[in-house]
Amino acid sequence: MLNLCVSGTSSNSGKTILTTALLYHFKESVRPFKIGPDYIDPQFHQKVSGTPSINLDSFIMNEAQVQWIYQNYSTKDVSILEGVMGFYDGDDKGCSAYSVSKLLNVPTVLLLDCKGSYITISAVLKGLLTYKKDNTIKAVVLNHVSSVMHYTLIKNIINKDHPNIIVLGWIQKELSSLSDTHLGLDLEDLSKIENISKDVLENIDLTLLESFAKTNVIKKTDEYPFEILQKQKKHLSIVYDENFSFLYQDNLLFLKEVFEKVTIINPTNDEAIPIDCDIVYICGGYVETVKAYENIKDSHNFKNSLISHAKTKKIYAECAGLIYLGKNVDEKEMSGILNVSFTLTPKFTRLGYYYNEKNIKGHSFHYSKAIDDTNGFDKLSKKPNGMGKVAAWENESKNVFGTYLHTMFRNNIKLLKDKF
Repeated sequence: MLNLCVSGTSSNSGKTILTTALLYHFKESVRPFKIGPDYIDPQFHQKVSGTPSINLDSFIMNEAQVQWIYQNYSTKDVSILEGVMGFYDGDDKGCSAYSVSKLLNVPTVLLLDCKGSYITISAVLKGLLTYKKDNTIKAVVLNHVSSVMHYTLIKNIINKDHPNIIVLGWIQKELSSLSDTHLGLDLEDLSKIENISKDVLENIDLTLLESFAKTNVIKKTDEYPFEILQKQKKHLSIVYDENFSFLYQDNLLFLKEVFEKVTIINPTNDEAIPIDCDIVYICGGYVETVKAYENIKDSHNFKNSLISHAKTKKIYAECAGLIYLGKNVDEKEMSGILNVSFTLTPKFTRLGYYYNEKNIKGHSFHYSKAIDDTNGFDKLSKKPNGMGKVAAWENESKNVFGTYLHTMFRNNIKLLKDKF
């Protein structure tokens, strides 16, 4: 079995380009993973590979739980993990490419940006290798290389300075296949992926990559490191489509394990909430953008059925779901189920990991805020029991709940017991 983590020195260092190429190359036998809480990269992973991508987050979950998630979903011959930001970034929160790859015993290939440099590349690599002696960096790929001569120059320096590091190859700068493509994970024309993968991997030794990626992950255990929730004899509807698209694959599968019946509702297609549904879960995503709002503003069957459901039954909503439960976001009318209005801000309001008042761990990233938050509650803080700002709202009957916090359900059984 091949296990590989793809990381770099920072965001925009080439992780996505290399990960995309490898996922396409191994698409018949690969399981993608994403380190950290990001929703966008996993959607792209699935588009490229045809297999759902799984988040590995050692801030939201503990180490034993992350190990179980990796073992449980490593069902293919190849597992590829895409890192977050730079290799060590996030380690102060306990979730980085370094910490997760070390925890899972997965070797890392590091992307090094070589634009306008050569000897300094070796110095940067030395810093990364010596910062934590127990790192998992086994190989490097040189990115933004101008020529074979440029590559050979840097490779010889690395071989001399770091004889234990494998130089797998290089990616040419300004690849023609990328010239008219924004590989920022909104790529619509997947037919381009084949050419991109071919160009990216043209000068990379895949046989050498496979030789060091053949590793054994930690020994699988039969112990289930989560609290067990008994099967719920209830019908759950999940509001999930291109606008409400922030749904962790493990959350989806866990909810299917827990609830007797799960139905996916597509608001863009104006699908109504089933009358026999007990609980509605509205995923995060985008409802505030012009394009997204155009998709749902005339979905009257969906809106009216949701309003009707809210009169007597439960709703749990995250971020975009919260906004949709409100009265409006600026001039865009929402459902009005919750007595709160929102506005968009030019800068993000929250970004990163947070704790709520019950110390449930999660993350938040949004550019919206409540115009009046006096009827809100459940403050989100960067530290346990810290001073934060309100991030949740509910109706008078307390059966409808919306929050800015995204989290993982399998290790937060109490949340499901309280809100679902």
